[in-house]
Amino acid sequence: MAGKKQQLKSVARDSSGLGGNGAPRTTAPPPTVSPRWLLLAMGLTVAAAAVCAWATLCLLFWQGSWQLLYHPKAAVTRTPAGAGMDFDAVRFAATDAGRLRLQGWWIPAAANAKFARYTVIYLHRQNGNLSDAVDALAALHNLGVNVFAFDYRGYGQSEFAHPGEARWREDTAWALDYLTGTRHVDPRTVVLAGEGLGANLAIEVAAAHPEIAGAIAREPMTDAASAIFDDPRARLVPARLLVRDRWNLSSAAAALQVPSLWLLAGNGSAEPEAIQKVSTRKSVVWMGTGAAAEKNYAEALGRWLDELSARRQPAAPVHSPS
Repeated sequence: MAGKKQQLKSVARDSSGLGGNGAPRTTAPPPTVSPRWLLLAMGLTVAAAAVCAWATLCLLFWQGSWQLLYHPKAAVTRTPAGAGMDFDAVRFAATDAGRLRLQGWWIPAAANAKFARYTVIYLHRQNGNLSDAVDALAALHNLGVNVFAFDYRGYGQSEFAHPGEARWREDTAWALDYLTGTRHVDPRTVVLAGEGLGANLAIEVAAAHPEIAGAIAREPMTDAASAIFDDPRARLVPARLLVRDRWNLSSAAAALQVPSLWLLAGNGSAEPEAIQKVSTRKSVVWMGTGAAAEKNYAEALGRWLDELSARRQPAAPVHSPS
């Protein structure tokens, strides 16, 4: 009993704030944080947020930068039939699962046409789709050549994918394989013809395929990648590490081994640097402006095909059904 009483007295003293000897009980002060550590933590938090924001900006630029150069349209609103041309709509470039990735038009030349031995693969501009190129296809068809045109992936009725330099080159290689493998067209009778960024593509692919007849470049873009890298948003991110497209026209022109025709807008006289790099036979035509440009364009094409026929004399291709 005496022990229990002693314990109760001890508890009473503790609860009253007194120590065991009756002296006031002392309490340790709460821990404090150095202001320096607070500032450091705040700085690290702000820095981490800034890094996350910048990384997000890089990701968004990487995903959307293609829209600065390529402007595809899905709806095909016009076909060669609207311009009085017979054509076959074809799909090609099958995946391993058998899905056909690309949509194109085969526009045959008349049997007795002047240049019926030639097949032109037409590569359209970076804007719109094939329906915006019908007049250009009619101009080629009127010369008397076979015309094969297609939409790149992401354009028209072709498979959806973000456009890019590597994909455009792959799509064109598939078109060439379709002509030579399915329609049995002699590659020595194939001409690549492009406009705008399609002209850059024609030169790039022609440089990689010296077996074809030649390349036609109408109004190529001398610095196509600047549409991406000169955008103000590109200065906020490492754009040249995020974007692979370069479209180096000078490098492709220097590698050409086939005859080429360069059709330039206006009435200039100084050849662009890329054309000066061409070491093989080339023709450069300044088309002028307005209605005269289209007339000069058609005449230049006719003269160039005449020269090509006189020099190379390729055998006529055999066309098979699509």
